[in-house]
Amino acid sequence: MENCVFCKVVHGELPSTKVYEDEHFLAFLDIRPQAPGHTLVIPKEHYRWVWDLPAGRQVSPNLGDYFEVVGTIARALQKAFGVEMVLSKIIGEEVPHAHIWLFPDPAHTQGDKMDFATNAEKIRSSLS
Repeated sequence: MENCVFCKVVHGELPSTKVYEDEHFLAFLDIRPQAPGHTLVIPKEHYRWVWDLPAGRQVSPNLGDYFEVVGTIARALQKAFGVEMVLSKIIGEEVPHAHIWLFPDPAHTQGDKMDFATNAEKIRSSLS
């Protein structure tokens, strides 16, 4: 979509602090974080709502693949920030592109939420 902020991130027209990327999905740090490591997980292809992704395994990307990536990122956040609870939100009002918020429990997460480089490296290191 031409004027979509997240499509511009996908195409490199706007900067982002990436923590994960594959053929179909991208995860990057939110520029207005709720906690250190607040990550947005999006499909690279434009879908307005999360539930607009195809549900069947015959097509890729699909909703199941999306949630597998979300789970991978959530587990990396647990490990990176030493927390059990990772909050998730599917809202979709602020940017008209499917996205899921993931962020460690703000009450139990240490670190500077605006230190994007350090937080991204913690997450990337926890993915392996």
